[in-house]
Amino acid sequence: MIESDWSDWLVRDVSNASPDGVAIWYLGCNGFICKGSDGSTIYIDPYLGLGDPPRTIRMIPVPFDPADVDEADAVLATHEHTDHVHGPSQAPILENTGATLFAPDDSIAVARENENWTSEWDVTDDQLSEVTEGDTLEVGGFTIRVEEAYDPDATHPVSYVIEHEAGTFFHGGDTKPTDEFERIGTEYDIDLAALAFGTVGQIPDKETREPKRTRWYNDENQIIECADALQCDRLLPSHWDMWKGLTADPTVLHHHARSFAHPDRLEIVEIGDRVDL
Repeated sequence: MIESDWSDWLVRDVSNASPDGVAIWYLGCNGFICKGSDGSTIYIDPYLGLGDPPRTIRMIPVPFDPADVDEADAVLATHEHTDHVHGPSQAPILENTGATLFAPDDSIAVARENENWTSEWDVTDDQLSEVTEGDTLEVGGFTIRVEEAYDPDATHPVSYVIEHEAGTFFHGGDTKPTDEFERIGTEYDIDLAALAFGTVGQIPDKETREPKRTRWYNDENQIIECADALQCDRLLPSHWDMWKGLTADPTVLHHHARSFAHPDRLEIVEIGDRVDL
């Protein structure tokens, strides 16, 4: 059972919100909640686990207990890594709300086969829905486009373009730069893009536990390369707060972004913060 450092205040904040357009809460790591003006609520990559100490050590609070979530229409996963597909974090949301997990094939395999969501929780098989690049989903007032991503550490990553009459939110998962972003930036009018940012660190190898030079996320130049290609108005750096040894200071990105056409603005947020489209 997951215990939150913050009790249920964040879940209640989301539940009580009545946004004029779209409200987006940052959950730390690469997790987000999107709530539209019609009340439709989407969770993206919510992760409430503690990592695998001493290899991966969580550096931020656990913002809520998933058992407290009683309003959700969908959970999106970008790829199969534990901090993006995690039964104890996500299956209780599906169990409590009847929401559907939308995710690429290897992520669905984790839920079905590795973690047995349908037997460990009251989750039905039809709540686990496979998506792939080019798919379009309709969730309340949201239209969700499944798009390309490039994460060499994942077996099948995707990104999501989440469209609403109030604006468009891009969630890249743990993607690094890819030529596809120029097409995506031309095809969509992206108001806000969330992209993973971090440093290089010495992280114990998963099997040998020996320290290994590790780069999981975009550095300062890569994240601005992504944002410029996507032609996003606002860039929200994510994931920089999560793992000991890979944390970063997102405020330095002002210097890296200054001479580029995009992003127009940086959204520097901390866990629990809300931004609006």
